[in-house]
Amino acid sequence: MPRLVHIPRDLGACFSVEQARHAGVRFGRLRSPDLERPFRGVRRFTDPDVSVEGESRRAQLLRAAHAYRARMRPSEFFSHETAAAIWGAPLPVGRTPHGVDVAVCGEQHVPRAVGVRGHRVPSAAASITEVEGLRVASPASTWAMLGAWSVTDLVALGDYFCRVWRVGHGRPDPGRPPLTTVESLGEALKASRRIGAARLREALGLIRCDAWSPRETACRLRLVAHGLPEPELNMDVFDRFQFLGCVDLAYPQHKLGIEYHGALHHATYAEDVERIARFRADDWTMLEVTNILFRDGDRLERRAEAALRSRGWRP
Repeated sequence: MPRLVHIPRDLGACFSVEQARHAGVRFGRLRSPDLERPFRGVRRFTDPDVSVEGESRRAQLLRAAHAYRARMRPSEFFSHETAAAIWGAPLPVGRTPHGVDVAVCGEQHVPRAVGVRGHRVPSAAASITEVEGLRVASPASTWAMLGAWSVTDLVALGDYFCRVWRVGHGRPDPGRPPLTTVESLGEALKASRRIGAARLREALGLIRCDAWSPRETACRLRLVAHGLPEPELNMDVFDRFQFLGCVDLAYPQHKLGIEYHGALHHATYAEDVERIARFRADDWTMLEVTNILFRDGDRLERRAEAALRSRGWRP
């Protein structure tokens, strides 16, 4: 097998054909099997350690965004679901990405390419910033672009963007500023006509600044829709002598705590067992929510209502 011609390191792992040609790389080398073609005019070194089938949706979008950057025009930026992925935000469960979202403002040429979803947005509808070298819609603009999502997914997205990193016992990154604010989301919503404006308005009033995960958000919304009072979020609880722990969803006046155990729960299982034992020793009722309970119709809501009533709550 003939030896492959070296490609200059400064081109990086992903580069445009034009950049390669300027660096003296011949067309024949750009057709070699060690290079992928994620987009027309773009080459990326193949990575045998990456399994596309095993990649998360966010990882797929991020890989696509970094590849598309090699051919991105100055007028273009990442928007919609791709922007949410770049910001690390929660994405709706069960959706398959249908290409990287690339937008332009005003009358600029809308990008058209295989694997690309092009968008044109009014200039007032998007503020643009940069994240790790990627031009991307701001958090508030991104949220307001996604009115096609469900209300629950929009609330989870808003909760993520507006999370306040408070000081507390063992809390990560205390004082870290939120990515945006509820007020900024409202301003972005009003800045232009939006797809799904009614859903966005409904979601805006349900966003809270203390939610830590999309499943916690979904649990909260389901309990409130069922007619239960809104719980406090990620509340640090102490007894007379010690810190008991932080509760995902809490009704402190009734000493009822609700804990969501996600897919990574096994990593902290022993700590969680001890923490919940401390709460129960202090006369708390603890409702543990697993994926099975979460997906089982309205059993979560009925179980939470029964627990609240047993602790003296009345509608």
